[in-house]
Amino acid sequence: MSEAPFTVRPHRPEGVRVRVPGSKSYTHRLLIAAALAGGPSEVSGCLRSEDTLLTTQALRQMGIPITDHGDGRMTVEGKGGRLQGSESSVFLGNSGTSMRLLSAVAGLGEKASTLDGNARMRQRPLGDLLDALAQVDIPARSVEDTGCPPVVIGGGSRRGGALSIACHLSSQYLSGLLLMAPCLEKGLDITVTRGPVSRPYILMTLEILEKMGIAFSREGDTHYIVPGGQTYRAGSYLVEPDASNASYFFAAAAITGGSVSVEGLSLGSAQGDLGLLGILERMGCTVASDIRGITVKGGKLQAIDVDMGDMPDMVPTLGVVAAFAEGTSRIRNVAHLREKECDRLSAVATELTRMGGVVRIVGDDLEITGGQPLHGARIHTYDDHRMAMCFAVAGLKVQGVEITDPGCVAKSFPNFFEVFSGVMG
Repeated sequence: MSEAPFTVRPHRPEGVRVRVPGSKSYTHRLLIAAALAGGPSEVSGCLRSEDTLLTTQALRQMGIPITDHGDGRMTVEGKGGRLQGSESSVFLGNSGTSMRLLSAVAGLGEKASTLDGNARMRQRPLGDLLDALAQVDIPARSVEDTGCPPVVIGGGSRRGGALSIACHLSSQYLSGLLLMAPCLEKGLDITVTRGPVSRPYILMTLEILEKMGIAFSREGDTHYIVPGGQTYRAGSYLVEPDASNASYFFAAAAITGGSVSVEGLSLGSAQGDLGLLGILERMGCTVASDIRGITVKGGKLQAIDVDMGDMPDMVPTLGVVAAFAEGTSRIRNVAHLREKECDRLSAVATELTRMGGVVRIVGDDLEITGGQPLHGARIHTYDDHRMAMCFAVAGLKVQGVEITDPGCVAKSFPNFFEVFSGVMG
C-alpha cells in the first residue's frame, strides 16, 4: 500500500521558532572517529535517522560495540584503530556518506568487508576511492567491476604511504581517507588531483581530527599529510544541529516574506551549508543571530548568479527559492548533483517545470527564471529526502502542492513534516 502524499497549506510564518535534529555529517564522522578511538566515548546530540543508523550498524558489524540510548546519545567502544571486518555483507541502503566514508575506513579491517546498497547505490561511483586505496596496498575492488558497489575492502596492508586521488565527484572520498589515515603505520600523504568539491565538509572532517587529538598538516585544498601510529582521543562529544536541515526553514522565511528562527545554530559553525545564509542575504533577506540561534526574515527576492560547488545539498533548496525571485538565477558548478540520491539536477528541473517554472540545465549549471506564475502539483520525490523537503517549502507560497512518498525524509530528518507543520500555522 503506497504512502499518502503530504499536502502543504500555504502560510506566511511570522516569528516561528523551530528545532532541527543533530547534524548528519557530524554524526557520521564522530561515530566513526569514536570507533577508532582508544576506549569508550559518548557522542550526544546524534541524529537518529536512516543513514546514521546504517553507519552505526555497519560499525557494529565490523566489531565495534555501540549502545544506542535512544535519546541521541551513543556510547561507542573504540578499539584503537582496529576493525575486525565483517563476514556478512554490510548493507548501506542509499547512504552515500556511509558508503564513501566506510569504504575507506574498512581498509583498516583485519579481514575484508563487503559493502553493498540498494539499486541506486549500485549506480553511484566509488572508482576513484578504490584506486586510491590500491595505491597503498589495501585490497579494494568493485565486485561487478563497475567502479560502483558492491565493493570488497580490507584484509590487507596497514602500512599506508603516499597516494593521489580525484575528488571532483565527492569530497567524501578524501574525508574517508583522512579518518582512517592516523590508524595506519605510516599514515597517508594525500595529493588531490581534481577538485575537491564540497570543501567545507573536508574542513569539518579536519575539525574532528583536531578535536580528537590527531595531528595533520595541509597545503591548500590539494595536499594533506596525516602521520601514522596515532590514536583518536576517547571522550564526550556533542553533535550540533544540522545546518542542511535548517535550510528548509530559512527558505520558508525567504519565499513567504515571513520570519523563522532555528534554535541552537551558530554562525560560527563549521557546517558549510550555512553559506546559504549569505546567498539569501544577497537575494534580499535579512539574517540575524543571537545566543538562541539564527533568524531569517524574507524580503523582495532578486535573482542570483552563484557557484554552488561547495554546497551541493543546498542546490535544491536554492532552486526553489530562485523560482520566487525576480529575474534569472544561474546556479553554477553543480555537475556532481547527478551522482546524489537521485539525479538532482534533472529532478529539480523536472519538478519546478511541473509547477509551471521556467528552468534549463546548461552544461553543469542550473538556470531558473523566477517570478513566473506557479501552480500546485503532485511532486515526485525520487526517494530523495532533499527533494521532499525543499518542495514542501514551495507549498507555503503555492496552493495545491502535494509531496509524494513523504516518508523518504527518514533518511536525514525523520520528523521533518511534524516540525514543518508548525511552520504552516
